[in-house]
Amino acid sequence: MKQQPYNRLAAVAYAKRWAMARNPAFYDFSELGGDCTNFVSQCVYAGSLVMNFTPTFGWYYRSLQDRTPSWTGVDYFYNFMVNNEGPGPQMTETGPKDMRPGDVIQLGHANDDYYHTLLVTRTGLFPGVNNIAVATHTFDAYMRPLNTYEAEKMRFLHVNDA
Repeated sequence: MKQQPYNRLAAVAYAKRWAMARNPAFYDFSELGGDCTNFVSQCVYAGSLVMNFTPTFGWYYRSLQDRTPSWTGVDYFYNFMVNNEGPGPQMTETGPKDMRPGDVIQLGHANDDYYHTLLVTRTGLFPGVNNIAVATHTFDAYMRPLNTYEAEKMRFLHVNDA
């Protein structure tokens, strides 16, 4: 299925606008396990403008009661994005050198338990993970250097451009 081109600038602009605040159109999940994946989903949606309304296994948000687990859950987000063959964004797991603004990084423990989702806001200043700045919620940040996070594992998700 042909997707619209992913607008990386729109995703990063959304992150800049809402990284240190909350968009009232979306529930704030900070007290329900964290708001990071909800925030990154909003950013990715701002760049793609397409949700996938497949019940349970799609990727969409209408309200707190009408949303898919992939909109707010770290692993559900990952599973949807790397396996999506329908409407909505599609991502490929890659390495840090392939990251571009608008891409996604998830932090995890050594046992493959991933717990935090970040949106890439800048790349290109330094080599490797020193090259990347991110935005996120729960512990709100914008343009935070990736190398300031202490994570045992990271997975890098590149948004497939149409």
